[in-house]
Amino acid sequence: CRYMAVVLFVCTGNAARSQMAEGWLKTLKPEFTVLSAGTKPEKVSRRAIKAMNEVGLDITTHTSKHLDMVDWKNANFAITLCSSADETCVLMEWPEKCNRLHWPIKDPESEDDFRNARDKIKSHIEDFLINM
Repeated sequence: CRYMAVVLFVCTGNAARSQMAEGWLKTLKPEFTVLSAGTKPEKVSRRAIKAMNEVGLDITTHTSKHLDMVDWKNANFAITLCSSADETCVLMEWPEKCNRLHWPIKDPESEDDFRNARDKIKSHIEDFLINM
């Protein structure tokens, strides 16, 4: 991709999946503006932080935010990571320039689930960067 992009990741709690996605994309494409938010934000998951630390990425400074707290109207891409967030985002009036994508990632529960989610998200992001 040869242009600057604003990418927003959305999941329900903004506690794990969207936080990991934000961490990956900020690392892989630091020139992009990367945001994450939730429809019902919770505290960032300790297990998400741990899973990212295992691959050398530190998301300890991330904070959960409600969708209303981020500048979603300037996003070029809005990527939902769970069906609940996707259902909410379908109802929003996104600007024409915004491309909406949905990457259904299972809500992680166990340590292995968090690792699997982390790795699936990385794979989605790598494909996204190749195809955008």
